[in-house]
Amino acid sequence: MYSKHILKNGLRIITSNMPSTRSVCVAVFIGIGSRYESDEEAGTCHFIEHMCFKGTQRRPSPMEIAETIEGVGGMMNAGTGKEFTTFWCKVAKPHFPLALDLLTDILRNSKFDAADMNRERGVILEELKESIDSPQDRASLLLNELMWPDQPMGRDIIGTRESISSLDRDGLLKYMMECYGPRNSVVAIAGDLNHDDIVSIVEKSFQGWPKVKARAFSLADDSQEGPRIKIEKRETEQAHLCLGVKGLPVSHPDRFKLDLLNVVLGGGMSSRLNQELREKRGLVYDVDSCVDYHMDSGALTVYAGVDPSSAEDALAAIMEELSKMKESVEAPELTKVKELVKGRLLLGMEDTRSVASWAGRQEILTGRVLTVDDVVAAIDAIRAEDIAGVARDIFVGERLSLAAVGPIASEKGLYDRLRF
Repeated sequence: MYSKHILKNGLRIITSNMPSTRSVCVAVFIGIGSRYESDEEAGTCHFIEHMCFKGTQRRPSPMEIAETIEGVGGMMNAGTGKEFTTFWCKVAKPHFPLALDLLTDILRNSKFDAADMNRERGVILEELKESIDSPQDRASLLLNELMWPDQPMGRDIIGTRESISSLDRDGLLKYMMECYGPRNSVVAIAGDLNHDDIVSIVEKSFQGWPKVKARAFSLADDSQEGPRIKIEKRETEQAHLCLGVKGLPVSHPDRFKLDLLNVVLGGGMSSRLNQELREKRGLVYDVDSCVDYHMDSGALTVYAGVDPSSAEDALAAIMEELSKMKESVEAPELTKVKELVKGRLLLGMEDTRSVASWAGRQEILTGRVLTVDDVVAAIDAIRAEDIAGVARDIFVGERLSLAAVGPIASEKGLYDRLRF
């Protein structure tokens, strides 16, 4: 269960008491990400995330930050997304005050030293090259560009070579001062701690954090009048296919139906895609599907790595399985997938980081936190025809997009299979 308190400065505190655990996870979610950036600012949030680990006034070097957390056996990291940025620490319970102090320190007192920034620019450019060199990552990025062309939703969170190279210290600091503050942030804490005690400690830690005005983002343009395809030819051993279709926003009432659909389709070794393409046809080693939810949009994506000569056959088989999802799911399969989803959810909730992330992510995106019991009840209520109904709604030929990386012989051969 979760408890919530809003400080006078607007900072939301979400706690989950886990009496049987010895660890505590503190996660700070900030409602700012890559889709809030202009083209010139592309990569700013990701760059800021990196710079927060390069030194503060009290901990002047990356080594001192690392030693602070590792010296007590803890873990610390951060991540930048399209709609929020997360900083988290996980430590043994006695070291909770240290973890909170460290997160507060890097968020409010990072130096953003110019020399450190120039060094980190090189690190980020190498990170960008790594994602480009990975055919699977590259296909995923190309798919985003296809699905949301010429808008931040379709842009790499890291930014571009040009934008990363042009970002400067003053720009990063200005962006952080304008966009990172209590009103658009959530502190989520999970562990064997008292809610009122946590509120008191967090309030002292974040007092004086300047308020910021909420920055808006442009709504996603989901319009699409026909299938889209983009192929990047490379001399790779495999062809990497990413097939996508627009999905649902995070607050959509059918999102749990889509979750079940995704698991039936490609969420595990017993999924339809794995059984058909790998076990029966021997076309792939790796095939899966996933769903992404955003505040005003979403996507369902299928990935497959195949021999280039089998790319068209694999895509045809994937399309066939998508079509079958529009029919009713049989009762045994529905029961199996419900238990799979619930089991993974319940197992994940044994970890303090998972619990803190569960609460913080929901609060920052939707303003409310569903309990595990809420979600289990929603899953249990889903019928077979509900899943087929969602499939009919989103699996529409005109809304398909396909990105492929590898030695593809014919774009037309793949394009011709993008239809139901």
